[in-house]
Amino acid sequence: MKAETEAEPRPFGRAASNLRIRRVFLVFVGLAAVLLIAEHRLHVFGYLPWLILLACPLMHVFMHRGHGDKGKRTPAEDQGNHDA
Repeated sequence: MKAETEAEPRPFGRAASNLRIRRVFLVFVGLAAVLLIAEHRLHVFGYLPWLILLACPLMHVFMHRGHGDKGKRTPAEDQGNHDA
């Protein structure tokens, strides 16, 4: 057994290496995003109207989720909604 006063160099910790890998990855993603935006700006702007038109049906699908609940209402409630 070694005495407790002797200091052993601790190996590079797993948490520290994960943090370092995350930082390097974030820097890489940031640089890649800047370069892609700078070099392909005109291509993206050319497709922007089509992307907006594509977003319309997707928003329609996701924003009208409650339309399938008609069977849960009474006929009096349904007729009351038509007047509004």
